Amino acid sequence: MDIRALGYFVAQTDAPHEWQHYAEQVLGMMTAPTDDGGFYIKMDERPYRMLVQPGADKRYFASGWELTGAAAYNEAKQTLLDKGIAFEEAGAALCAQRRVQSILIVNDPAGNRHELYWGHVSDCQPFISPQGVPAFVTGEMGLGHTVLPAPNFDETFAFLTDVLGFALSDLFNFKPAPEADPIRIYFMHCGNARHHSLAICEFPAPSGCVHAMVEVENMTEVGRAHDRQQQHQVQLSATLGQHLNDKMTSFYMKTPSGFDLEYGFGGLQVDNWEEHCAFEFSRVSLWGHDFSVGEK
Repeated sequence: MDIRALGYFVAQTDAPHEWQHYAEQVLGMMTAPTDDGGFYIKMDERPYRMLVQPGADKRYFASGWELTGAAAYNEAKQTLLDKGIAFEEAGAALCAQRRVQSILIVNDPAGNRHELYWGHVSDCQPFISPQGVPAFVTGEMGLGHTVLPAPNFDETFAFLTDVLGFALSDLFNFKPAPEADPIRIYFMHCGNARHHSLAICEFPAPSGCVHAMVEVENMTEVGRAHDRQQQHQVQLSATLGQHLNDKMTSFYMKTPSGFDLEYGFGGLQVDNWEEHCAFEFSRVSLWGHDFSVGEK
């Protein structure tokens, strides 16, 4: 499959207005109501990159993966048919809500929902941040990245690479204790320069997502967002730090749907994936990123 980017994600909550406040006051993004009581969250020229829908519980609901057009969509559908993978084609109502032409809905072996779509609808309206954020790093690289749980790791990784067409960027074998067995975290790229658009972790996540990431253009905006996180008393999940593998300088905080959001700057971009050498890194960050704060 020729997946180009993470086009959107869908979050679920029993209190949508918590997301409206969080998006506008902390993330610095625009919101618009949906017909069912949720919210579209806008961070660039597209009408939305995050969709918040009402639901009985707080969780990450779906990842929206962008295909280039109808031909790529039909090829993706044929791949699913050829490999005997169960899928569903979305009806007109769901496509209208997602503001796209067509959607293939498929669950990976870990139960993560992936929506493969083409033809986003654009109203060409500018992004004007309520907090003065000049811009987020999106465009051809999509909204950012998402990190999903995969307790049945080998089966899920095979599905994501052999069926959906992701490729390995690098990997980390996390050891919670010196004598413990390693817990695998694999980082994967698709058809854009972002170091990873998707990662999977070898453990469950009750919220349906470990974290999602958004990127701004400079460190000042990361600092301003960190101030807003403190001002609005949003739970911090990890302190400021810089990752070893993708070079992102960032901090992590809780979303109203229970998963974490990484807010960062300076993520690695790869010009030519054919020349990239995947590697194993032995520490998460060059400095900072104390994740123990999220457990206090």
